[in-house]
Amino acid sequence: MKFGILVNEGPYTHQASDSAYLFVKAAIDQGHEIFRVFFYHDGVNNGTRLATPPQDDRHIPNRWSELAKEHNIDLVLCVAAAQRRGMVDADEMKRNKKDADNIAENFRISGLGQLIEAGIQADRLITFGD
Repeated sequence: MKFGILVNEGPYTHQASDSAYLFVKAAIDQGHEIFRVFFYHDGVNNGTRLATPPQDDRHIPNRWSELAKEHNIDLVLCVAAAQRRGMVDADEMKRNKKDADNIAENFRISGLGQLIEAGIQADRLITFGD
């Protein structure tokens, strides 16, 4: 089965990101395909490269990044939600005249069309968080 995943909550405020991550790992282990993980609303905070959790805590952005690299998963941050929360990639940094970018490796910024496409292409679109 091919899954699309929507994550609407930030990495350390709710269980949604952890649950989505564990679901994606389990689905891959069972031989399923992950078409895309789309991060929306506060979920875009899962894609920051500036997170520095304590050493004895899980590093959620790094977990996603490593999983994407290992399994070639498309991790997409909603552009509007990201910009509202001060998150920009190198292109958005230049376009908006910012002095830095802060998107973690293996994440990219794009529009809601990517979420719509995930809903169309996947057999199931599963939402984590409100």
